[in-house]
Amino acid sequence: VQLQASGGGLVQAGGSLRLSCQASGRPIMSYSMGWFRQAPGKEREFVAAISPGSLNTSYGDSVKGRFTISRDNNRKRVYLQVNSLKLEDTAIYYCACRIARGLVFEPTGYDYWGQGTQVTVSS
Repeated sequence: VQLQASGGGLVQAGGSLRLSCQASGRPIMSYSMGWFRQAPGKEREFVAAISPGSLNTSYGDSVKGRFTISRDNNRKRVYLQVNSLKLEDTAIYYCACRIARGLVFEPTGYDYWGQGTQVTVSS
């Protein structure tokens, strides 16, 4: 599975973006998908995850109520709607694919990673 994240950019605090992750190669309909982010000097942080059929989602505490993960298995895409952005949301955002069942929060639980898209929030 190859993953390519896009949709990042420079946005003012309080603004919104829609990040997309395009998968290619194997179908992703059987796999859980996740979003992580990494700010300079910090560890990679769990943002959100979604089960194969979209029945289950999970969010990191810092983004609950502001971010929404979704997926379109037919198009092999995963989305992250990010609203009410804060300065501390500035980071590179990565999408990831997990082959095994279940939603997990640790980066080591994911098997494939995209290259990331930069989100910069300004005051």
